[in-house]
Amino acid sequence: ETFVYCLIFLVSLAGNTVIGIIVYKRKTMRTPINLFIINMAVSDLLFPIFSIPRAIQMLYIDSWLIDGPLGETLCKLAAFLPDVSALVSIQSLILVAVDRFGAVVFPLRYPLISSKLCSFFVPATWIVAMAVLSPYLFAMKLNEYPGGLRCRRHWNEAFGESFSFKNYFLSILVVFIFIPFVLIATLYIIIFLKLKSQKIPGEQSTNTEKKHRQREQNVLNMAIAVVLGFAVCWLPVIIRYLIFFFASDFTMSCGFQYFSSVAFLMVNTNCAMNPCICFSFNRNYRKGLKALFT
Repeated sequence: ETFVYCLIFLVSLAGNTVIGIIVYKRKTMRTPINLFIINMAVSDLLFPIFSIPRAIQMLYIDSWLIDGPLGETLCKLAAFLPDVSALVSIQSLILVAVDRFGAVVFPLRYPLISSKLCSFFVPATWIVAMAVLSPYLFAMKLNEYPGGLRCRRHWNEAFGESFSFKNYFLSILVVFIFIPFVLIATLYIIIFLKLKSQKIPGEQSTNTEKKHRQREQNVLNMAIAVVLGFAVCWLPVIIRYLIFFFASDFTMSCGFQYFSSVAFLMVNTNCAMNPCICFSFNRNYRKGLKALFT
C-alpha cells in the first residue's frame, strides 16, 4: 500500500506539473477548456502533497508527529486544502461542461466562456472553495492524548450545537456534488443528442471539416473521461461518509475499515489519473510532451 501511495504521488506530481508546463509553453493551447484543465491540475497537486504523506504515516504511526504552531497549522491545512482541491475540481468540471456545451450546441456563439472570462472564473473557483470550507480552519485542532498528539475536529466547541457538522457536510454534498453532477450529466446528454442529430460527414465533406469534427470529438471524449474518472474515484469515499453519519454501528466492522482504506486510495488515485487521461485523449498534449523532452 505504501508503494501504491508513493507511485500515485510521483505520477500526480510529475503529470500535473508537465500538463501546466505544456499549456504555458504552447500559446495555441491556451483555450478555455485547457485553462480549466490546468486549474484542475493545480488543485490535483495540492491534494497529494497534503493528503498522501499523512496517509502513509497513518499506516505506521497513528499520532501526529509535529508539535507547536507549525503542527497546529499543518493540522488545519491537512484537512482544509485536500477538500478545497476537490471543490475546485468540481467547479472546473462544470466550466468544462459549459465550454463543450457552447462548442457543440451554439457553435456560432462559441466560446460561451472567453479567455478573458477565464481570468475571472478560475480565481472564483478557489475563492468559493476556500470560503465554503473555511470552518475547517476553526474546527481542526491539535490536542495531546494518552497515545500522543491527535489532529481532530472539534466542531461543537468551535460552532456550538446549532451548527452541526452533519448538516454542514450534507449541504456541501448536495450543493457541490449532487447538483453539479446532475447539471454536468444534463449538459453532456444534450451534447450527445445534438451530435447524434447532426448530419454525419460523408465523402462530400471537406477534409478540413472532418479533421475539425474529429478534434472536437477528441476534446469532448477527454472531458467526459475526466468527469467519469472523478465520479468513480470519489463515489466510494462519499458512500463511506454517508455510512459513517447514518449507520454508525456499521463503522466498527473490519469490512468498513477495509472499505475506507480502498476509498481513500481511490480518491488519491484521481490526482494521478487526470494527466493520463489528457495524454491519452488529446494529441496536442502528446505533442507538447514530446517537444518538452526533445
